[in-house]
Order: sequence, then structure tokens, then C-alpha cells
Amino acid sequence: MRVALAAAVRTLPRGAGLAYEPKFDGHRLVVLRSEADVVLQARSGRIVTAAFPDLAAAARQLPAGTVLDGEVVVWHAGRTDFALVQRRAAATPARAAVLARSLPASYAAFDVLELAGLDLRGRPYERRRALLVELLLPLGPPLQPVPMTTDPELAATWYETLPASGIEGLVVKRLDQSYPAGRRGWSKLRHTNVRDAAVVGYTGTPRRPLALVLALPGGDETPLVSSPLTAALRAEVARAVAGREAKAGAQARARAEGRTETETDPGTETAPATVTAIGLGEIPFRPLDPPLAAEVRHTSARHPPPEVLRLRTDL
Repeated sequence: MRVALAAAVRTLPRGAGLAYEPKFDGHRLVVLRSEADVVLQARSGRIVTAAFPDLAAAARQLPAGTVLDGEVVVWHAGRTDFALVQRRAAATPARAAVLARSLPASYAAFDVLELAGLDLRGRPYERRRALLVELLLPLGPPLQPVPMTTDPELAATWYETLPASGIEGLVVKRLDQSYPAGRRGWSKLRHTNVRDAAVVGYTGTPRRPLALVLALPGGDETPLVSSPLTAALRAEVARAVAGREAKAGAQARARAEGRTETETDPGTETAPATVTAIGLGEIPFRPLDPPLAAEVRHTSARHPPPEVLRLRTDL
């Protein structure tokens, strides 16, 4: 299922026929309820049903032939906690059952794509929204429709006040708009401390990366060392590095055997380098060429260090 995407904007769009939703800080998740069972699909297309057995169980209350689009979040201390969502997503099936009790997930649904087997993606957002609310309100948590308003002043208030609850910003949609599958047909207004950065290297080892070395857009070209990675991100970075090494190794063997290599070189680690880390001084790191991409939260030029929210494998 190809999901709709949003293009970043710098100011709040205003005008007739617009709807505003809070942008939750979680994992994008498509819920597919078939006649037989429930499948949970990540934005990448990966099936993550085993990681969220509590949501899968709740989704079995949906009528067969239902497909929802939304975000899975974990609430902690009165706000959503992205690190805890990462922890849930990375859990083994056995561990997932334990975490479902100690860190229950919630599903913030913002669209219904199919209902009773009827494809709704061509219907206007306003109609899909009404069907979504009608479907989920009787069920209650953990499946809930995200809040929505057509009042830009209320949306502006949300934007200013909801970050304390872990809300990243706003998503803006046209009321008459069909579902823009695979396209950036929506707009998103995020708080400026969340941005994409180039991952030019990492500290630690290929099997256990500890932090990322980042080049921030619009910066002074001096790399910054991120705060320590969560366990889930360490595993994800390690997989990305291992995938590059495996591909580079295959190409090296092909060259050694005299075969023609037509595929673009994915890049390998270069010689170790050093970077200045806040409070630590000069530390070694392993460069990546070409860089990876990551979404980071950073509030100032140098301190505190950037917090890595997720790898941007879609970039």
C-alpha cells in the first residue's frame, strides 16, 4: 500500500477548504483488516504485525476489508515518546508481547483508504474523514482518529501549544482532495528544530555504532556528533553499514575476477577521521561516503548535541 506524503512548508497555509491535523511523532503505519486477519505495514512496506500485537488485536474489531493510514505512538509521562516507539518497533515477537503490556501503543488514524472492501482513495478527504470518525469513535482507544479542525486560528494555537505533548507540527489537507498515494500532496508545517541532516560518519564500530557524525543544512560545514543512539537506531545503522559493506565486497570480487561492474559503487568506509564532540574533545569516527540521511532534532548551533530521530531511508 503506497502511502500519501507531505511537502514541507515554512508558514501555515490559510484559505477556504483546508483542514488541519496535528502531526504525531510516531511510526507511519497502515492497518489492513482482511477477512482472515490483520496486517500492519510500515511506510517502507515492511510487515511489522509481530511488533505491535496490541494494535493487531484491537484492529480485529474493524470490519473486514478496512484499510487505515496513521501513526503508531507510545505515550509516556503525558507526551508521545519516539524513542519508545522505536523500541517497540525493534522488538522480537517474544519481547513485543511483554512491551505491549508495559509500553502499550496507540494508533492515531488520519485516513480510511478502504471500508468494507470499497476503495475510498478517490473520495474527497472531507468524506473520508467523516467515515473514519464514524468507524473509530465507537471502538475507542487504542484506535483513535486524530483531531482535525478547519479553523486556521485554532490550528495556529495547536502549533504553538501541542509540542509539549510530543506533537511535531501540523499536516494540512484540502477538503476536496482525493488520497494522494505515493505523492507529496499534503503540506506539513514542522517546528524548526526538526530537520534532515547528512550522516557523514559514525562513532563506535560497524556492529555497534554509538553516535552519528552529522552535517546540518545551512550550518558552518563543521560536523556535529549526535547524542547517543537508541538501541533501535544502533541496530538500524549497523544494518545499513553492513549492507554497504556486503555490496562493496561483491563488487570488489567481481573486479578481481575480471567481470565488468555496471552497477554504481555504493560507497565504502574511508580511513578513520576525527571530529570534535561536546565535552569529549577530538574523537575518532568512521566516515561514510556517500553519506546517509537522518532526521534530527536540534535546538541550537552547538549545544545540546543533535538528537537522531530516525534514518531517512526514503531519501
